[in-house]
Amino acid sequence: MKLYAGIDLHSNNSYLAISDKENKRHYKQRLPNQADVILAELERYRDDLVGIVVESTFNWYWLVDVLMDNGYRVHLANPAGIQKDKGLKYSGDKHDAFWLARLLRLGILAEGYIYPKEWRPVRDLLRKRGHLVRLRTSLINSLQGIISRNCGCHLSGREIKQVRKNHISPLLESQGDLALSGAVSKKCIDYISQNIREIEVSVENRVEILKPFTGLKTVPGIGRILSMTIMLETGDISRFAKVGNFSSYCRKVPTSWTSNGKKKGRGNSKNGNKYLAWAFSEAAEMFRRYDQNARSFYNRKSARTNFMVAHSALAHKLCRATYFIIRDEVDYDPDKLFS
Repeated sequence: MKLYAGIDLHSNNSYLAISDKENKRHYKQRLPNQADVILAELERYRDDLVGIVVESTFNWYWLVDVLMDNGYRVHLANPAGIQKDKGLKYSGDKHDAFWLARLLRLGILAEGYIYPKEWRPVRDLLRKRGHLVRLRTSLINSLQGIISRNCGCHLSGREIKQVRKNHISPLLESQGDLALSGAVSKKCIDYISQNIREIEVSVENRVEILKPFTGLKTVPGIGRILSMTIMLETGDISRFAKVGNFSSYCRKVPTSWTSNGKKKGRGNSKNGNKYLAWAFSEAAEMFRRYDQNARSFYNRKSARTNFMVAHSALAHKLCRATYFIIRDEVDYDPDKLFS
């Protein structure tokens, strides 16, 4: 007998449902998020289970790892591709779990990528760096606002981040409470900068750029941090059948719904990897600054449209080039990109 399992995963419990090829329900139970409990319930069906579907929620790591380590075939369901019927009058955890199992049985389950367990902590550490950079930027912007309003001058982010020389205290030291505000902001910025550097050193010591990704460093504007970000967020490039699939995953293609040649709305423009979207946006800005061909392309596009469209077009072009650099394990070739 072939059985199919679906698990509707929540923060503190999971609903396990098991059905057969005739859609007959063999098991339905809400279980605590405890590995031993879930494994014990699955054990009696082990020999008949074709696969187990786990929805890609925020906390899927632990459950997928436990199931795979114990020899089960696991499928990670992509929530964006398994929308329920809007006409349903009732839907609950039990329905959702059996729905996942049914999609697997029918062979129409939209699956997500199960990122390799050994690389996941490094990728998440690099994501934490990005989080800290955003926090530091918000503090810098706030401090620049304080200085501009009260001193009538402007300090660049580079000057604010300097450690050997404090440019802030001389400007605010005679203004009472503002001096404390500036000092606290400066301490927080310096502390975050120190932690950002610690993460960078740790990741650089932990990760070596793999051969398929070494060509990224030959692209003007893509340094070691962006190379590692693209490598760790992309994973196995072979999971993208075409360059368009990779560009879409990086959020570098427009979204539109059409029918009979008429526009019927837009899809989810945020569907994809936001970290790759950021990486290629940053890379495009550096690319424009340090490469004459990229700058000429940007200027031509900007003259016909506007700077935002030009920036997006350059990021998309760079994203497509990156796909072939990684897939074919070659270096950057400006003649192919701008011919």
